[in-house]
Amino acid sequence: MEYKFTSDNFEMEVLQASTPVLVDFYADWCNPCKRMAPVVEKLAEELDGSVKVGKCNIDENMELAQRYRISSIPAFVIFKDGKVAATCVGTMTGAELKEKVEQALQ
Repeated sequence: MEYKFTSDNFEMEVLQASTPVLVDFYADWCNPCKRMAPVVEKLAEELDGSVKVGKCNIDENMELAQRYRISSIPAFVIFKDGKVAATCVGTMTGAELKEKVEQALQ
């Protein structure tokens, strides 16, 4: 299941989550983001239960993008215990993204 993270639910859904969280910071106008959407969706299904996966639209949640210093998109931020465990930017394969998540959670 893929979540939608916003300024209203970020604290509860991401920072207070009982499992690690992968946040895909994206924008609707961003072509690389559009290419990553099915990759992220598939990863959300694969990791269901062990890692919460969701998206955060930077145009609708600018303060979150600023707080986590998102300057290029797509940007993927992995949170563990409410803290940033890793950040990666740009397009990649599902296997590469999954590996980055797994490395961050070791």
